[in-house]
Amino acid sequence: MVKNLAMGTGRRKTSVARVYLREGSGKIKVNGKPFERYFPIEAHRIFVKQPLVVTNTETSFDILINVKGGGISGQAGACRHGIARALVAYDESNRAALRANGYLTRDARMVERKKYGQRGARRKFQFSKR
Repeated sequence: MVKNLAMGTGRRKTSVARVYLREGSGKIKVNGKPFERYFPIEAHRIFVKQPLVVTNTETSFDILINVKGGGISGQAGACRHGIARALVAYDESNRAALRANGYLTRDARMVERKKYGQRGARRKFQFSKR
């Protein structure tokens, strides 16, 4: 029986990530796949690991992440937010470092909805005088 040390929920755009910290050696699994296979782009992998680097816990935990919704970039943001929240739930002394780097702040920017009578959220149809 594997025991979760802490849990955190991260959100970004339309993505939601549930993050579970477990005792281990630094392995990360996302939706049952190895971390490197789920996030093939190096920039996303670095982005997701930032809270672990700041708190110096890269090899302290195994991390299990369930993420759904949105695209790859939004999911990476949700994972980072979830990891940061889980680290605070595990040890409250991590809060200051994570807050200072902005990892606990929920990035609320979302796609604005399309309005009726327009071509997009803000773009109008072309005006024709004649």
